[in-house]
Order: sequence, then C-alpha cells, then structure tokens
Amino acid sequence: MTALATAAVPTLRQLGLMVQWQMRRHAQNLPLFMLLQVLIPVATVVGYGLLIGNPGRLAGLYLVTGAPTIALISVGLVATPQFVGQSRTEGSLDWLRTLPVPREVFLLADLAVWTLIALPGVVFGVVVGSLRFDATLAPRWWLVPVALLVSLTAAAVGYALACVLSPVLAQLMSQVLVFVVLLFTPISFPAERMPQWAQDAHAWLPLEPMAQVIRAGLAPHDFTVPVRSWLVLVAWCLVGVLAARWALRRRG
Repeated sequence: MTALATAAVPTLRQLGLMVQWQMRRHAQNLPLFMLLQVLIPVATVVGYGLLIGNPGRLAGLYLVTGAPTIALISVGLVATPQFVGQSRTEGSLDWLRTLPVPREVFLLADLAVWTLIALPGVVFGVVVGSLRFDATLAPRWWLVPVALLVSLTAAAVGYALACVLSPVLAQLMSQVLVFVVLLFTPISFPAERMPQWAQDAHAWLPLEPMAQVIRAGLAPHDFTVPVRSWLVLVAWCLVGVLAARWALRRRG
C-alpha cells in the first residue's frame, strides 16, 4: 500500500504542475476565455427567448437546461481544437512532448483546464435562464459528476480531432460544430421537432445524451434519461479519451 501511494505521488504532482503551467500560459487571456464561456449560454437563453417570445413552461425548461449543456460542449468541441491547433502551430505542444512526463498527464491537465473554464458559463447559464423564464429547478447531487462526464467527453473528442487533423482543418471543423451544436442538435428543443433521419443520427451521437443527462440533473421531475443514452454517452467518453491518448502517442 505504501509503495502504491509513493508511486502515485509523482504522477499527481506532475498533473498539478502541468495544470499550473497551462493556467499560467493562458493567464493573460484566461479572463477573456471565461467571459466568452459565460456569454455563450447567456446569449443562447436570451437569443432563443427573443425568437420564441414567451415560451411555455416545458419549452422554457429546455432553454434553461440547454444553456449549461451548450457551455460544456462548446469548450470541448470548439475551444479545445482551436487551442490545441494553436499549440501545434507555435510548437509548444512539441516542446511538451520532450518533457519526461507521461502523455496521459498532458491530456488530463488540458481536460482539467477546459473544464475549469467551462464552469462559470454553466452557473451563469442556469441562473440567467431560471430568472428569464421563471423556471423552478431541483438540481440533484449527481449533477456535478455528470457535468464532469459531459465536459470530459466533449474535450476528449475535441482533443483527438485537434491531434489527428491539421491545425487549419481542426479550427474549421470547430467553427462548423458551433452551428451544429446551436442550431441542429436537440439540446434546447425536443428531438421530435427534427426530421426522422436527424433523430436517428443523434441516437448514436453523444450530443443529445449530453443534453439529456444535464436536463435530468437540473429538472428531474420533468425529464429522465433512457438507459441507452447513458450507454451512448459513456461509450463516447471512453472512445474520446482512448482516441486522444492514441493520437498523442502516435504523434510522439
């Protein structure tokens, strides 16, 4: 037991140092990153509210619970590919690979940073949405680990894309994903409004399950999560983490 703890300390210390390095590296732009992540869910709630007008209770709940989901997804699938692509272009990612640190530590440190950046947007999105639509929420204790699971899945998939694709293509892909997440994903509206082929596609993609688990965690009396959605989300999380890990090792 003592040997195991001793072996774990260096890795944990490496992870802590890598997180500190990433935070200091983005110190100048970190407030702007967080402000942007706050504006995205707030703008989603306010903007959709202007389009819809005075939605009913259920439609309002979809908007309120969809805002934090969009905040978590946008960091992972949009911001992560852009920043990783920038790191590859400027050479800092190659420099990190020269350090005597396991590649998994790089991945975990980056995922921790992106999750921290997303948290303010999640909180503000819920607060503003609740005030705007007078929604009554009943958050469950398991909402925190579920939000971390959603953030981890999105960031891992985005990280893998950024490592496999060229920096330019990764940034273009992130811009496309912005429109897909905001307009063509059943996050802020029911999936039944989409064509059948789109419903079938989202049944296998992680975006709808992400929204479902956040909705159920915030408003459990109105929403539930099918077992199939849990399985799809966990499967995508495992695939994303393994793909990012493989990409980092392959390009080393």
